Amino acid sequence: MPEGHASIHDRIAHQKAALPAMYGDVDFSVLPERYTEDVSVSSIASYADKFPTPPADMVDRVRAYTMLGDVTADAYAALMGEYGFKKLVDMLQTACDKGIEAVPDAPPELVALIAEMETKPDWLNMDLVREGARLNRLPMAVAAPWMIRGSFLATFLNKYTALPMALTGTLSGTTAARRVNETATFFTVTTLPGAMEPHGEGFKAAAMVRLMHSMVRFNVLRRVKGWDVSVYGIPIPQVDQMPAGLIDVFLLAYQMVAEGRTEFTAEERARVEFSRYRCYLLGLPEDLLMDTPQGIIDIMNARGGSIRDGFDDATCGALVRATLAAYMPPDKSFGSRVFDAIEKRFSRIVFIQQFLGGDRKAAADMGVPVSNLDYAVAAVMGTGIALKMAAYKLALATPGLKGLADRRLTGKIRKLLARYGHAEFTTDAGAYRPATPAGAAHSH
Repeated sequence: MPEGHASIHDRIAHQKAALPAMYGDVDFSVLPERYTEDVSVSSIASYADKFPTPPADMVDRVRAYTMLGDVTADAYAALMGEYGFKKLVDMLQTACDKGIEAVPDAPPELVALIAEMETKPDWLNMDLVREGARLNRLPMAVAAPWMIRGSFLATFLNKYTALPMALTGTLSGTTAARRVNETATFFTVTTLPGAMEPHGEGFKAAAMVRLMHSMVRFNVLRRVKGWDVSVYGIPIPQVDQMPAGLIDVFLLAYQMVAEGRTEFTAEERARVEFSRYRCYLLGLPEDLLMDTPQGIIDIMNARGGSIRDGFDDATCGALVRATLAAYMPPDKSFGSRVFDAIEKRFSRIVFIQQFLGGDRKAAADMGVPVSNLDYAVAAVMGTGIALKMAAYKLALATPGLKGLADRRLTGKIRKLLARYGHAEFTTDAGAYRPATPAGAAHSH
């Protein structure tokens, strides 16, 4: 059930009392510069007129959650000084794999984190989540390997939300490649059979992502010179996890409303419940996880409309260029090099078409020039992916072939996970850099 406004504000204020080492110096009554109530200067200014204004209570909720970290995971991350980050990671992995009782002298903060993740929300229907995972295996196995880099770039288009990535060293090619592969791993592993159950691989990956984000928050607030809370707010607030977690159902909802539909089909409902539960495991407050097409559109636009637009080349442009230049495959074999060359071209087009409205000049200004060859390669690849998806869809709808097709997709996902490499979901404070003057510049 959606929490009342009093409890939202109580949770935000509670961070200061619960974790003074992290939040003691933060004035939660001051809205950061990144927040705006003027949609015309927000990150969705160019298309806000296509949507109705989100309801006031959603706008209020987003405003409040702009200053919320992840209290439960933050408390565990704050034990870094006592245990060291490797020990925290090891204890969390053991608790996810074997249960909390398998961790000798488990700190209460770890017990609380696992208990929170194991608590099933009232709305949860695990049969729908399992069906949603099955339906998501096809796009994750066939389309995602070609699209994940291009989609990942969208997180870098705003300096207020991109700065944590720049500070944590993602500007280098190897770190950029690791971050994209880890993101791909998380979204891919959650689609495996049984992955979202306690002790499942997706459940564990969600716990690790939560800890990694909390470690970034801890390190940035405690150690990074130039992080200005009055400008940027809390690093990686809960509302900044919505785009990655809900983008697929947002696009689905947007398409439905354009078609004049207001009710999900059974398959669509399963996809939505899968995405909502995955977000829940990542620690998103339940009252950000809408369950109707219009509700999903409204909450995502309330979030997009609350972030001041601001592209800063030293932060955003550098992240885009480093991520596009990164070599992602695990080896330099001929096949891997061919894949890398084609995938980079395809990713550029995905990025430009999906997130820049097809504006080649805007892309070139960011240092992402595209050629007619890129478009030709993307067209051929896009056709191939669409045909493969259609063939699998037919097989998955055919009684005698359904099980075989699903097993094939599961096998493909296992191979992809091996190619993405072992995801550590950690952050190295030693690689952090101060916020640059350009990155910290005010933008009004």
